[in-house]
Amino acid sequence: MNGNRFGRLFQVTTFGESHGEAMGCTISGCPAGLELTEEDIQKDLDRRKPGQSMITTSRGEPDDVSIKSGVQDGYTTGTPIGLVIQNKDARSGKYEPFITAPRPSHGDFTYSAKFGTRNWGGGGRSSARETVNWVAAGAIAKKLLEREGIELKAHVNQIGDVEAPDVSFEEMLEHSEENDVRCGHPESAEKMQNLIADYQEEGDSIGGSIEFEARGVPVGLGAPRFDSLSARLGQAMMAVPATTAFEFGLGTEAAEWTGKERNDDWAFDDEGNPTPVENDHGGIQGGISSGEPIYGEVTLHAPTSIPKSQQTADWETGELKEEKVIGRHDPVLPPRGVPVVEAMLALTLVDFMLLSGRLNPDRVDGQPGKYDTDYHPSNPRNE
Repeated sequence: MNGNRFGRLFQVTTFGESHGEAMGCTISGCPAGLELTEEDIQKDLDRRKPGQSMITTSRGEPDDVSIKSGVQDGYTTGTPIGLVIQNKDARSGKYEPFITAPRPSHGDFTYSAKFGTRNWGGGGRSSARETVNWVAAGAIAKKLLEREGIELKAHVNQIGDVEAPDVSFEEMLEHSEENDVRCGHPESAEKMQNLIADYQEEGDSIGGSIEFEARGVPVGLGAPRFDSLSARLGQAMMAVPATTAFEFGLGTEAAEWTGKERNDDWAFDDEGNPTPVENDHGGIQGGISSGEPIYGEVTLHAPTSIPKSQQTADWETGELKEEKVIGRHDPVLPPRGVPVVEAMLALTLVDFMLLSGRLNPDRVDGQPGKYDTDYHPSNPRNE
C-alpha cells in the first residue's frame, strides 16, 4: 500500500491503524539545530485528541507522544525524527458486525475491494485517527516556520447552516481556542454548539467548514503548473478525512465576480516593491506565493459513523441488512479538524521553504557544519 508519505524535502511517512498498538511517523528532512521537545509537539496533539468536550468522541486517548530518534540534548540532529503515539483505548469488538458488511460511506468497501483484505477494527488505516501523525509532524513544521516569521491559524467558520461572519487573523488567535467549537466568533460558536447538541440528541451528525490563514509567507513559493503552491496545498487539504472541497482566495465566490472586480489594484511598499492591495487572490498568483496572507477554506462532510440504523450489504451472505454503528464517534468534525488543517498547511509551506532555498536543508542557523565531536547548538564554542 503506497500513499503514506507526504512532502518532497520535508518528508513525513506515517504508520499505524486506529485500533492497533500504536500510531507513529518518521520525519525526514528536518534541519539540524532546531530546539525541540515532546512538549512542543504535545501542545497541538492535545488540541486534536478525543474526549476534549461533549461534542467530541469519548474515546480515552491521551495521545502522549514519544520522540524515538533525531533529537539529542533537546535539538534536532538532522537525521530522521521518529515519533510514536500509543493507542490506549482501542475497542475493536464493536466493529465485528462489519467484518463482511461495510459501514455506509466509509472506506470499508473500497479498501476491501482494492486489497482483498482490511483492518476492520475502527476502520484501520482509513480512520481519521491517522491524522494524529500529521498533527505531530505539523508541530515541528510550525516551529521551523516560526523561526522564519511565518504564523498560521485556522478556525471553524461554519457548522450546518450556522455561518460565522468574517473574522480577522487576530480574532482567530484570540477567540478560537476559547470555545469547544474552535470558532473565532464567540456568538456564532454558541449557536454552532447548540446546533451540534440537537443533532447529537437525534443520534445524527452534521458537517461544517474550516478557514485557515498564513501570514509572513515570502514571495516566490511554488512553481508553475503541477508544482504550484495552490495545487500542492489542495492535495494536502483534500487528504484530510471527510474533506469534500478546498478553496483559496475568493474560492467558489469567484464565479460571481467579473475580471475587473477581482483583479487587484497595486501599490508600492516602504521598500519600493509593488504589492497587490486587495488580496482577493488569497496570497497565490500563477501558483506562486505573492507575499500577501494565504487564506482559504476546507469543507468537511458530516461524520458517517452515527447510531441510527442504516442499510449495508453483507458480501458473505449475499443479503442486505440493517446495522447500527455502535461506538465512540464525533458528531461533528471541524472542531478537532482545526489542528489537522493547520498541520497540513504548515507541512506544505515548510516543504516549499526548503525547496526554494529559504531554509537551509542541513542547519536551521544556516552556518557551515563543524567537525566537532561535541558540537551542540548551545555550545558557546560554536557560536
